[in-house]
Amino acid sequence: QVQVVESGGGLVQPGGSLGLSCAASGTIFNIYAMSWYRQAPGKERELVGYITSGLTTTYADSVKGRFTISRDNAKNMTFLQMNSLKPEDTAVYYCSADVRQDSSSYSQWYWGQGTEVTVSS
Repeated sequence: QVQVVESGGGLVQPGGSLGLSCAASGTIFNIYAMSWYRQAPGKERELVGYITSGLTTTYADSVKGRFTISRDNAKNMTFLQMNSLKPEDTAVYYCSADVRQDSSSYSQWYWGQGTEVTVSS
């Protein structure tokens, strides 16, 4: 089994910064991409961005230039640094990891439970 756990959410003022962490643990042979999604109240879940095992990143237009995704492959962790936060960034942020559990199996995505981020004065 694989567990994915996010941490670091909270309340921040507009224009402020916040960092989220995500750790994958359990039976892991390899992790390919790790991604961040968010879901605002009353809206569908949307992709924030993702990072490959080779550390290539891709971002949604709405966060490009403000958010940075990084990764520590040795620790099976990914991080989301959010700067210049806006009220519209308020959402539950989810981490997911494309994990291969052994050399003979295919990879599959595992999701965390989410961490809440509120941007408000």
